[in-house]
Amino acid sequence: MRRRSAAALTALAALTAALTAGCGSDDDKPDPMRDQQWALDALELPGAWGTAEGDDTVIAVVDTGVDPDHPDLKGRLVDGYDFVDGDDEPKDLNGHGTHVSGIAAAHTDNGVGIAGGAPGAKIMPVRVLGADGSGSDANITKGIVWAARHGADVINLSLGESGLMARLLKGGVLNDAISVANGKGAVVVAAAGNDATLLQPYALTTPVLVVNAADRNGKPASFTNFGAQNAVAAPGVDILSTLPTYTAEETLKNTSGYGKLSGTSMASPYVSAVAALLHQQGLGPAEIMTTIRDTAENPSGDVKLGLGNVDAAAAVKAAADKK
Repeated sequence: MRRRSAAALTALAALTAALTAGCGSDDDKPDPMRDQQWALDALELPGAWGTAEGDDTVIAVVDTGVDPDHPDLKGRLVDGYDFVDGDDEPKDLNGHGTHVSGIAAAHTDNGVGIAGGAPGAKIMPVRVLGADGSGSDANITKGIVWAARHGADVINLSLGESGLMARLLKGGVLNDAISVANGKGAVVVAAAGNDATLLQPYALTTPVLVVNAADRNGKPASFTNFGAQNAVAAPGVDILSTLPTYTAEETLKNTSGYGKLSGTSMASPYVSAVAALLHQQGLGPAEIMTTIRDTAENPSGDVKLGLGNVDAAAAVKAAADKK
C-alpha cells in the first residue's frame, strides 16, 4: 500500500514577502528574505561560512524532485534522476523537495529570496516520491544508492513519517541502502519523523545521522520524533525556503516561489548543509557524523533533543583544529 511519505508538509504559511520580478541575481547582494531565516543564526551558520561554505560538495536530495528553473536554485543543480517517471528530469510536482533543496543550498547573497545553509554546495535532485508525496520501497532505496554512485557526498532523506519508515525498515532495505551509500563515501542524514513518538527507526549498526526538530528557542518541536541513537536536533518550525514557482501539490494557493513549512524534514537539510561544510574541510563520513555529534549542545539534557542542537561554527572549528 502506498502511504504518504513526504514528512512535515504542515503549516504552509502565507508569505510575508514575495519574489519580485525585478530582483537581480548578481553576487554580493543581500538576500531580501534573510531576516526571516531565524534558523541560520540558531545554527551559527554565518560564523562557519568564513571557514567553509561547502565548496566542491554535492548534496543529494532524495525526495519529490526540484523546480529546475527556480531563481534561487538554478545554477545550483547537478544532474539527477527521476525514479518515478524513469527519466533524467526530476521536476518537483509536489513542492517538498524544492523546499528541502533551498534550505540546504539556495543561492546566497544574490539579491534574490533566501540564503542556503551551504552556499558553496550543489544539489543533486533525485525524485523518488510522486506528486502526492508517496513512493515505493524500490524507488527510494534505488535513489539512495544511485545518488552515492553518481557522486553525492551528502544524501538527505527527509522521508520522515513513521508509517513509511516502518514499512521500509521491516525488511531492512533502507538500512542496507544507507550502508551501501556510506561505503561509497556519502554521509546520510535523515529526518526523525513527526509523530511525537519515541522511536529507533534504524538498525543500530546503520551509519545514519538522524535529525530531530527544534523550535526557535532551541526546545524540541511538539511534533518531533525522538529516541534514535546518537540523534541531533536542528531548527524545524516555520522554516522559510524555496517552493515551486508553478502550480504543484503544495503550491495550489502560493506560486510566489517561497513559503514556510514545519517538520523534521526541514531540520534534516540544515544538518546536511553542515555536513557539506565539513566535507569541504576534508572529513570523511564517520568523521563528519562524529564532529556534528560531539559539538551539539544539550545543556538541559532534554532527551527529545538527542545529543543536542547542532552548532555549525563549533563543528567547523573542531574540524579545522584537527588539521
